Amino acid sequence: MLKDTKSLGNSKASACESRGFVHKKKKVRFLTHLHFMMITCPGTSTTTHIDIPDQLPYLCNLNQPKNPMKTVLLVVGKTVEKHYIAAINDYVERTKHYISFDMEVIPELKNTKKLSMEQQKEKEGELILKALQPGDVIVLLDEGGKEFRSVEFASWMERKLNTVNRRLVFIIGGPYGFSSDVYQAAHEKVSLSKMTFSHQMVRLVFVEQLYRAMNILNGGPYHHE
Repeated sequence: MLKDTKSLGNSKASACESRGFVHKKKKVRFLTHLHFMMITCPGTSTTTHIDIPDQLPYLCNLNQPKNPMKTVLLVVGKTVEKHYIAAINDYVERTKHYISFDMEVIPELKNTKKLSMEQQKEKEGELILKALQPGDVIVLLDEGGKEFRSVEFASWMERKLNTVNRRLVFIIGGPYGFSSDVYQAAHEKVSLSKMTFSHQMVRLVFVEQLYRAMNILNGGPYHHE
């Protein structure tokens, strides 16, 4: 149930209640052993019900100013495997608790059998470049990119949150990679592993690592060193 904020001594305070324990520290509340949580946004009567996996603490700090950066994962072709779709959507929604994040899909090419590998990369590259906006910081997920440990990637994301004012765009190419024009437009390259993943599977690997990074930055228990 939702608590009356007046009983908390501040009519503008946010009210959170869950099946579990609440630990207060300054303006931040850490909720543990959660199954669900009800949130009322300050200054409104809007109530949100959030289902949360058991024993996954959630950071409730509605007074924290939002960073203007929007993070985007740009992919070529829709995800087709149902188990990938379910897992990707789960991590995307979890990540949205921390940052503005969306996955955008560029329609895959048709009649690719008539195209060479280079021709397909060039045509996909044209579509990728059209999806970009002025001021985007472009990061290619590429096997030749820089490798991070999860904690290092979290620190890298923290620097981006402090320096990027518009969109931070991660791009996963098609099955043959990126065209030369896309490489030239990119600001950085990041590698998730020295191993090779399908361009479908790597989507799940990335969104899980992005969620892990944000959980690390917010002091969550998801990552263990």
